[in-house]
Amino acid sequence: MNHFKRLAEFEKEFSKLAKKYSSLPQDLEKLERLLSTIGPVGLGANFVTIHNGKDVQIIKTRLACKSLRERSLRVIYAYHQDRVEFMYIEIYYKGDKENEDRERIKKYIQNV
Repeated sequence: MNHFKRLAEFEKEFSKLAKKYSSLPQDLEKLERLLSTIGPVGLGANFVTIHNGKDVQIIKTRLACKSLRERSLRVIYAYHQDRVEFMYIEIYYKGDKENEDRERIKKYIQNV
């Protein structure tokens, strides 16, 4: 069974975006079902592995958001192969922020 957890920073960003985009909780559930079905690194061009370590992979994906009329948010998550666990690291709207927080990702990897 897969487990999905969230960093505190992710939770804060998610709460803020969920107030703006009401479909976001359902959209994230849809992503979780997809990852549980097709695998932790996703399928196709919408999933990009940005770190491939021995025990953890960091993946960046697009999250289709109904409230944005199917335009997408970006989600950065870690997949821990040894624990079969997902950890959400960051979520953002591409129109508000150009790229992921690389420092947050580096800090997460160092703490793993």
